[in-house]
Amino acid sequence: MFTADTLKGRVALITGGAGDIGLEIATTYGRLGATVVLASRNQERLDRACGQLAAEGITAAAFRTDVRDFDEVKRTIDNAVERFGSLDVLVNNAAGNFHCPTAGLTPKGWRTVIDIDLNGTFYCCLASYEHLKRSQFGGSIISIITMLGVTGWPGAAHAAAAKAGILSLSRTLAVEWGPDGIRVNTISPGPIGDTEGVKRMYLDTGRGELERKKTALGRFGAKIDIANAATYLASDLGSYMTGENMVVDGGRWLKYVAS
Repeated sequence: MFTADTLKGRVALITGGAGDIGLEIATTYGRLGATVVLASRNQERLDRACGQLAAEGITAAAFRTDVRDFDEVKRTIDNAVERFGSLDVLVNNAAGNFHCPTAGLTPKGWRTVIDIDLNGTFYCCLASYEHLKRSQFGGSIISIITMLGVTGWPGAAHAAAAKAGILSLSRTLAVEWGPDGIRVNTISPGPIGDTEGVKRMYLDTGRGELERKKTALGRFGAKIDIANAATYLASDLGSYMTGENMVVDGGRWLKYVAS
C-alpha cells in the first residue's frame, strides 16, 4: 500500500513514542522516509528506542518530556523544529490509565489521567500550531483515543472522559485550523495483542479468549495495524480527511460477542 517515499521529507513528533504503539508508529514512519522525534518521560526507554531506530538507518531524535507541563512540551517542539527545520506531523499517543471503579476514584487519580491524556494533547496541539501551519505538506495531527471513550468505560471513567474530550477537541480544531491547512484526526484502536497493556489486562488475567470474542473478527489486532492507519492519515493519501475518528478495532465497537 505504501511506497518507500510515502512520508519522505516529513518531520513527525510522537508523544509516548518510546514503546508499544508509539514506537511502532515511529518505526513505520521512519521506514517510509520520515524523520521522527520521540517524546517520553522515561529517558532510558527513549535511549533504547532511538538506538533501535538508528540501527535501521532512521533519522531520529528523542527529548524527555512530560506532556503535563506546557513549557516542557513547547521546548521539545521548538527544539525539534530547530534541529530538523520543520514539524509536519504530530501524533498524540502519550496516555495514562488504571482500573478503578468510579466510586473509589480519588480526585488525584482523576486529575492525573486527565492531565496526561486530555491536557497533554491540548498542550501539544497548541505548541505545534504555528509550526504545523507552515508545513509544506500541510500539517497533520493524529491523536490515539478509543471507542470506549465514546461508549463509556466502566472502571476507567477518568480515561473515558479524557478520550472523549480529545475527540471533541480534535473535531473542534479540524474546523478552526482547517483554513490553515492543518488536518486533525483521531484513531481508536481496539485490543492490540502485541502490547504490554493487553498482555497485562487480558492475557495475564485469563480474559484473552473473552476479549477476542468481543471483536467481530474474533482476534486481537497488531501494532502495525495502528501504525498503518497513522501513516494513511499523515500522508497525502489522507489529504481530504479531517475531523475523522478512524476505528481500528476489529469491530469491537459493535459489541459483537461470538457464541
